[in-house]
Amino acid sequence: MIRPVLDPNFYPMTRALADFKERVRTAPEGDRTRVTLAVERDGGNFVYSYDALRDGVDDEANFRIAERLAKAVLWVCGGYRLLVSGSREIYSRLSRAYSEGGERAFDASFMRDVYERPFEVKYAEADEIPPQRDVSLRVGGYMKGCRIGFDAGGSDRKVSAVIDGKAVYSEEVVWNPKTCPDPHYHYDEILKAMRTAASKMPRVDSIGVSSAGVYVNNRVMVASLFLKVDRQKYGDFVKDIYLNVAKEMGNVPIEVANDGDVTALAGSMDLNDTRVLGIAMGTSEAAGYINREGGINGWLSELAFAPVDFAKDGARDEWSGDRGVGCKYFSQDAVIKLAERGGHVFSEGLTPAQKLKEIQALMEKGDPLAARIYEDIGIYLGHTLPFYALFYDMAHVLLLGRVMAGKGGEVALAACKKVLSEDYPDFPMPDLCLPDESSRRVGQSIAAASLCPDRV
Repeated sequence: MIRPVLDPNFYPMTRALADFKERVRTAPEGDRTRVTLAVERDGGNFVYSYDALRDGVDDEANFRIAERLAKAVLWVCGGYRLLVSGSREIYSRLSRAYSEGGERAFDASFMRDVYERPFEVKYAEADEIPPQRDVSLRVGGYMKGCRIGFDAGGSDRKVSAVIDGKAVYSEEVVWNPKTCPDPHYHYDEILKAMRTAASKMPRVDSIGVSSAGVYVNNRVMVASLFLKVDRQKYGDFVKDIYLNVAKEMGNVPIEVANDGDVTALAGSMDLNDTRVLGIAMGTSEAAGYINREGGINGWLSELAFAPVDFAKDGARDEWSGDRGVGCKYFSQDAVIKLAERGGHVFSEGLTPAQKLKEIQALMEKGDPLAARIYEDIGIYLGHTLPFYALFYDMAHVLLLGRVMAGKGGEVALAACKKVLSEDYPDFPMPDLCLPDESSRRVGQSIAAASLCPDRV
């Protein structure tokens, strides 16, 4: 197995599942059982079944695999209820983990906030598991009129003015939303971007927003951009922030979408094809998916919190408290982590975005450590895409975001392809795409402009 040099203990989920599958296969027939994990959500269910060890054979190994799979299903698809069939011990442990004070209390709280109902884990007999049920919702692709597209990144905000599908103006502005406790800062910066774009067009027919987080009816349910904002004090203000900006702009129609879905939309529009998994590596990892029908599944696709590394000492995410999840492997934090492990010392007082720029500058100069960092990120990705394929039928994988800008993106892409061809020869290689430099940086804001249905 090709391993990341700067992270030699990396144990990809694909390998962990394969090792567990082999262990179960070689166990006596009486020591095996069939486990099903099902996540229920409004508009659909996702069902995942696999062979496991019977209760009492090795409960610890059984739970570790089940816990990682349950977490993956939950963060890929989203839901307010997790059903477990086939193992009372796995159910019991998962129930404790997702309770208040449990090791997955963050996850349960997040899902509760998204779906505005308590999250629960329940046991079900095999015949009580609901069937797989998917939806396909149309998203974006509308071009007529004068549109504003806004991409709210964690380190910079991007805005585009688009007329009949053609960008007439785009800009990037550095900002610091994740460290600011005052939501009025966010509001003022968003409004400033909108007004700048509006000044480049004769009128504004609609606004489209691409932003990290979960949005329902254009309201902010959960978003890392407001991490430092007191939600008790500013709850409604934060939830309605984009709606209020639209009112300030003259009651302009607005559509707000998760930035991962807009990433996939940008790729689908550029490729003129479907089955696109978009991954944006920036402040965190954002993902989205355009299905075979050209719509979205209504999933969360919050891969930032989905497991990537099965190693017990994997990198720890400060927000969720979990280890080995995507945001520490496909983001600027991954670049910083690997740089420090390689012996690089950053200057005091630099922001994460500035640290990333420092490594990117070294990459442009041909620095071997910088190249090694990007190769290792590509190795991470090569081992992770087959795991993502358990959930997504993907013909194309589009890689966007600040981390993939410049020469580093090309190095990471080559390393990813090498891992897939050598370590996963039976995996159907998707078309791995790096858009041109401009699209990598502002493509999401342009795609976001197409979110509102045509009204002119």
